[in-house]
Amino acid sequence: MTARHGAGPLRRLVVLRHAKSAWPEGVSDHERPLAPRGRRDAPAAGRALAEADCLPDLALCSTAVRARQTWELAAEQWGTPPPVRLDERLYAADVPELLAAVREAPDQVGTLLLIGHNPGLEELVLDLAGDGLDDALDHVRTKFPTSAVAVLAWHGSSWRELAPGTALLTDVAVPRGKKG
Repeated sequence: MTARHGAGPLRRLVVLRHAKSAWPEGVSDHERPLAPRGRRDAPAAGRALAEADCLPDLALCSTAVRARQTWELAAEQWGTPPPVRLDERLYAADVPELLAAVREAPDQVGTLLLIGHNPGLEELVLDLAGDGLDDALDHVRTKFPTSAVAVLAWHGSSWRELAPGTALLTDVAVPRGKKG
């Protein structure tokens, strides 16, 4: 199946898996913070998006602490971060829940950033991508690790039109920060 070229402007869905988290004893999964590596990698993800000219107009972020910290550290790398919507539905979400949240984005949003968790994010990318550039799909099928970024492009007049197999996976990267 190949990506469908529909009517409407080019839109991009940028999918960012939260950075590496810590596993402190006695802390619930939802409250787990970023590990030191995650605190290095999240800013690297923000820089990578800026360097790729892929800054979002709006961000949707899981309410989990590690996802919120990923957002904050990534967004600090940009001059003026876009608005963010914290959405509890994105925590432990499956593809239908993730797609429902994405489809609620306002029509004026051209680039939407989605920050959440696996396995849902990996499954969403594979579900939406009708095709991919180079070996991008193979990379996602093999592994979508913490701090991974996938960029899906498609044409549509509304986010409500985004459907399985309609996007082109244009890029996959796993930005890593350097140890100090």
